[in-house]
Amino acid sequence: MMPFTVTGAFDDGATYTVQITGRADRPVIGSHRAAALVELHQGETVALSPTGPMTTANGGDEASVLAVLREYTNVLKEGGKTPRWPRVP
Repeated sequence: MMPFTVTGAFDDGATYTVQITGRADRPVIGSHRAAALVELHQGETVALSPTGPMTTANGGDEASVLAVLREYTNVLKEGGKTPRWPRVP
């Protein structure tokens, strides 16, 4: 199975490419700065898509990690297997 890869840029123009791992202890690999950003926003509420639903950012949840990257960076490209959305009550 192919990992989910995200390429994006921070507000200052610096770019990154990461793989979303689905592991709570290491949600992304490939960029220390993107990993720190995901860690910083753990536990916050983020939208899984522009129109919702909302969920809590959790490093073990691939969809919420992607949502954090979409919210706080300019995601330029996504590829690989699509992260599964968690069930929202």
